[in-house]
Amino acid sequence: MEDRPAPPIAKRPRPLVLCILDGFGERSESEANAIRLAKTPNLDAIAANYPKTLIGTSGPDVGLPPGQMGNSEVGHLNFGAGRIALMDIVRIDIAIAENKLTSNEKIRLLFNIAKDRKCRLHLFGLVSDGGVHSSMDHLFALINAAHYEEIPVVVHAFLDGRDTPPKSAGKYLERLQYNLDGKGVIGTLSGRFYAMDRDKRWERVQQAYTAIVRGDAPRAETAKEALAASYDAGKTDEFVEPVRIGDYEGIKGSFMADFAAKTPIWEWFGEEVGLGFNFRPDRMREISAMFSRRNLPPEVQEWLTDRGKAVYAFDEWSYLCMTEYDAALNLPVAFTKEDVKETFGEIIARAGLTQLRCAETEKYAHVTYFFSGGREKPFEGEDRKLVPSPRDVATYDQKPQMSAPEVAAEVAAAVTAQKYDFILVNFANPDMVGHTGNLEAAIHAVETIDAGVGLIADAVKAAGGALIITSDHGNCERMRDDHGRPHTAHTTNPVPLYYINDGDLDVALRSGARIADVAPTMLEILGLPVPEAMTGRSLRTAK
Repeated sequence: MEDRPAPPIAKRPRPLVLCILDGFGERSESEANAIRLAKTPNLDAIAANYPKTLIGTSGPDVGLPPGQMGNSEVGHLNFGAGRIALMDIVRIDIAIAENKLTSNEKIRLLFNIAKDRKCRLHLFGLVSDGGVHSSMDHLFALINAAHYEEIPVVVHAFLDGRDTPPKSAGKYLERLQYNLDGKGVIGTLSGRFYAMDRDKRWERVQQAYTAIVRGDAPRAETAKEALAASYDAGKTDEFVEPVRIGDYEGIKGSFMADFAAKTPIWEWFGEEVGLGFNFRPDRMREISAMFSRRNLPPEVQEWLTDRGKAVYAFDEWSYLCMTEYDAALNLPVAFTKEDVKETFGEIIARAGLTQLRCAETEKYAHVTYFFSGGREKPFEGEDRKLVPSPRDVATYDQKPQMSAPEVAAEVAAAVTAQKYDFILVNFANPDMVGHTGNLEAAIHAVETIDAGVGLIADAVKAAGGALIITSDHGNCERMRDDHGRPHTAHTTNPVPLYYINDGDLDVALRSGARIADVAPTMLEILGLPVPEAMTGRSLRTAK
């Protein structure tokens, strides 16, 4: 039976709030389900009194391959775009399938530089099949392409343990070693805790950088031995301390100076080439900034020296990013981003409406850059509020509340002030604590965000506004795998969506929905036309 059109809304709610509970999936079983096991009086009351549906957040529903779990980047891009955006992983897959990888202009140039210099190609990225940040198929395709052109390869393997089980790196390293046989070597191992930080904890990234660039790190004979030693020390994949493998001694380079200058300045430059093969940008920005010595705080630049002289891991054209990690770095990019126009934020700004984006540090890029379709700059009438994530803990299970109370207070105050037409808020806790595999901490995280949701919902109802509560992907609803071990990855489960609007009570929410349907729904609630570029459909339907 077809859904019947919902009745029009008599009055535009102000504000409309989109509240994203990051990593909050739907799963009926209670076992190891932090959401079911938590006390959530506010969400329970909302579920009992307001319309609810489930939305798809993985695989083709969000522009990913079948069976691939969603993630925060993909989710927020789809939320803002109102359409299924073809994700970078799929674009690269297509290039490989069509044998066009080395005909990519920037990859071709990098390979030519390597052949001209007779140097090694260093490959950096996450070695796992989690599919959130990287693809092993992409890595192996690069290794094979380099081998075909007689370019020796050094892989610097960043280990996962968040989007994969905590002790799963062994099988990925075995696959890597098999694919490297006769083609290259593993140069270093680093847990993603060090190599893929995104919270300006530069001291962590420096450890990975120093191992890679200068070969200054503890040594292990093989990657297998290094991993075993880390496990013996109680450190799982994510937390493996940077270590160099075998005979690896760093990137080859030398001191150089421009003698045409009036006063020559000596600097150290790497003389090899490198490629970051992660397709997701956010956790490659910091280490790429270090490799290029660009867009760094002054104190971090001071770390990147040798005998008082500046150190550059690569010269200008010798480090390539698979996708654009950070426009501010101005580095060569193999697969440039496809502009996503007519996003929700752009449309409401053009209509003269005001908006606020609020999140703590861990998810700030998602409510700004990704929700805006890859746009860094705020739209006209857009304000942003960054609440710092806790920095006094190594992992968030030690502080599962994170900064959620402060985020909730900021948003509730903004609602009450009646300054904005639209507010986007993200609660990071279910995802970030879910990644630790600590069930008790995840339960605490869920209870914390339930309190935050209650505070915001009360403010919205008092202001005559509307509230949509949903998620970008699953995570903390499954904290144990089928063998009873900690489950730290995202899931492919659908996520709930609740709609609270006391001025729009004669509606239901249709089934068969996905993230791309949220933006058209919000435009309908605000009484704004949905552009042709948005292929999603409104969720509102008659009861």
